[in-house]
Amino acid sequence: MNRRDDKVAAAAILLVAGGIIGASVALLFAPQSGARTRRDLYKGAKKLRQKADETIDDISDNIVDLVETIEDKTDELLDKGKDVVGSKRKELISLIEDGAAKLQEFKAKLSK
Repeated sequence: MNRRDDKVAAAAILLVAGGIIGASVALLFAPQSGARTRRDLYKGAKKLRQKADETIDDISDNIVDLVETIEDKTDELLDKGKDVVGSKRKELISLIEDGAAKLQEFKAKLSK
């Protein structure tokens, strides 16, 4: 063998040895197993879904409350409007009756 072949062989051995050492160190320092990681991911997704469901329920409740408040305010405004219309209607009827009475008086004066 020549020098170049020796260098290539040494580099290949060092590369394989480095890979083995790196994989061993990674296994030693790995925080947990794959099954445990999947279980933790499942639990995290489940908690996230529960929080999302709670948030959706809260938003739905807030929307329902808002709609009920709008309905109540609308009913109040309609009642106030009816009261205003009723009082103005009474005023208009009174004015028409006064006008009719004055017209009768004027007609009576003209007929004399």
